[in-house]
Amino acid sequence: MSAPPSKPTVTEREARQVAEAAREQDWRKPSFAKELFLGRFRLDLIHPHPLPPAEDSRRGEEFLAKLRVFCETRIDAARIEREARIPDEVIAGLKELGALGMKIDTKYGGLGLTQVYYNKALALAGSACPAVGVLLSAHQSIGVPQPLKLFGTDEQKAEFLPRCARTDISAFLLTEPDVGSDPARLATSAVRDGDAYVLDGVKLWTTNGVIADLLVVMARVPKSADGKGGITAFVVETDSPGITVENRNAFMGLRGIENGVTRFHQVRVPAANRIGPEGAGLKIALTTLNTGRLSLPASCVAAGKWCLKIAREWSAAREQWGRPIAEHEAVGAKISFIAATTFALEAVLDLSSQMADEDRNDIRIEGALAKLFASEMGWLMADELVQIRGGRGFETAESLAARGEKAVPAEQVLRDLRINRIFEGSTEIMHLLIAREAVDAHLKVAGDLIDPDKSLQDKAKAGAGAGVFYARWLPKLVAGSGQLPGSYGEFRHGVDLSRHLRFVERGARKLARSTFYAMSRWQGRMETKQGFLGRVVDIGAELFAMSAACVRAELLRTQGDHGREAYQLADAFCEQSRIRVEELFGRLWTNTDAIDHKVVKGVMGGAYEWLEQGIVDPSGDGPWIADTTPGPSKADNLHRPVN
Repeated sequence: MSAPPSKPTVTEREARQVAEAAREQDWRKPSFAKELFLGRFRLDLIHPHPLPPAEDSRRGEEFLAKLRVFCETRIDAARIEREARIPDEVIAGLKELGALGMKIDTKYGGLGLTQVYYNKALALAGSACPAVGVLLSAHQSIGVPQPLKLFGTDEQKAEFLPRCARTDISAFLLTEPDVGSDPARLATSAVRDGDAYVLDGVKLWTTNGVIADLLVVMARVPKSADGKGGITAFVVETDSPGITVENRNAFMGLRGIENGVTRFHQVRVPAANRIGPEGAGLKIALTTLNTGRLSLPASCVAAGKWCLKIAREWSAAREQWGRPIAEHEAVGAKISFIAATTFALEAVLDLSSQMADEDRNDIRIEGALAKLFASEMGWLMADELVQIRGGRGFETAESLAARGEKAVPAEQVLRDLRINRIFEGSTEIMHLLIAREAVDAHLKVAGDLIDPDKSLQDKAKAGAGAGVFYARWLPKLVAGSGQLPGSYGEFRHGVDLSRHLRFVERGARKLARSTFYAMSRWQGRMETKQGFLGRVVDIGAELFAMSAACVRAELLRTQGDHGREAYQLADAFCEQSRIRVEELFGRLWTNTDAIDHKVVKGVMGGAYEWLEQGIVDPSGDGPWIADTTPGPSKADNLHRPVN
């Protein structure tokens, strides 16, 4: 057996090549969001709104009823926040309920719930206590069950899925102290040794890692005569010799989560526990996240519903200048934003989830947009609730109760939601990921034109192909149904939502034209224009949310389920969204990107260090990034299995 390889050193180009190789290259199924970015408003892909089969709904509702009782009677959110730990008896109760196996097929002992009802369950559990929602999500959305469902062998499924369904908690280990969204630099190694691999390395922010029984570990396999090597996925037993949970991390929010630092030293993992072939690990991780990311919008929808409830009740009880504060326009606008946005987020979540269940659409962009949009809007809704509550919003629930008032944890919800803008792809990374998928059609036909490594012959060939593509595509961006007053007339019922769908259609074509112009202008430098790309993606997210809101409103109208009110909420959201879209379009070309770049160079070059004078830095000592040199652990093992 050879020694573990040293930490890889890669260039920016090499890092991009690793990420590019891991993404799914082809589009075998239609994608509403992909078409939207290309200027084609394919309403037929989402309307009429898809619905789950009756039997799936019946089973889902039955479980939700049981879960609600459990949440109301067995989960003490205040205790979890106070003790920063989910009690073992709560975890044991979730196991008995079958909550660990919500997404696992019934033949393996799971509940076999659809994505729609899995998300509803996560929202319900997360509303009782966000840390409980994260425990369940990290176990099933990205932990052992989902990668095995998608890529595992029959033998692996038979061995591990029954355990994950009822008894064993799982975790997903990719991030390292010096490696976040740049997996090309992944340092944890897995060296083949006979019928096993030997793992060495350190993993950071291992949600569920402190209490997990099973791990999905991403490690780098050296290239050999017998295998291609590369980043590879393994199922690892947490009680294997050489595994040490060295720290249980603490955060500003989600205080009850079991998140740690895990060290691997000469850990032997059977080759039979490898998921997929060598080198497929990153693709497995990204594919898992296509639907796994939908768990975050579920928590944001739950938070929005709670924010709306508290805003309504508090704004009716609290008076200012002789009137309930809800009657004051400044507060009323915040309540309207929370209500309309919650409606839209639930529309985006349910639509994306149902499309995932039907498996007739490619939802890699829709899932990413849902995560991006929900995490940003969820945070804003919680922030607005804190503002509506005033000083009480800043006060802890424990302090409110101590002085005799309703223990409303508004500040806690704000803290808990903040992480959603960071994990499972930060907002900035999501912008780049979605932007890459959004311009995929352009890169397929014209990528060689802007690739500096391509020969003149390759560029000439690409130019000819691009000319044919754009000759057909560009004329279609000039006019469309969004310019016809009668378009989408089926969305007129008291409130006229058809005008918003026409706006979406026009916006999609304008977005496609803007993207084409930017690619023509910047060509190979396009990938460095992250500000521009971020705004393009944000426009797409708003257009997607507007579409989902209108389609959901029409569904509720046809079902006779609060249809009139749904139309009002969809109308309000679309009006708010249109203002944001117009602003984003303006900022595509009128922004501070250039001057910001100059200031950043000055900051990093030390030109403004004088501006930092006059303060005391309360930071402690220590390196910015902890040492991750392979070797035996020097710390006590904090692994705490929950039996």
